[in-house]
Amino acid sequence: MKLKKIENIDKFLQVLDSCIGNVELVTTEGDRLNLKSKLSQYLFMANFFSEGMFNDVELIAYEREDIDKLFYYIANNA
Repeated sequence: MKLKKIENIDKFLQVLDSCIGNVELVTTEGDRLNLKSKLSQYLFMANFFSEGMFNDVELIAYEREDIDKLFYYIANNA
């Protein structure tokens, strides 16, 4: 699923922490960050705060329950 902006980064990180499987952020350059990793979350936040938002990055979740959580968050908060 495409991610264009995040209004509430704290809530987004809470959703990520509640996911049971890996969630990857894929940049337009093809880089992949495992957002279940705290280090990757810090890199994500540093980029978010320096640029304000990402340009069409993609989120990939591997568990159906995680996909539903992320989709619900994006549909209602982004």
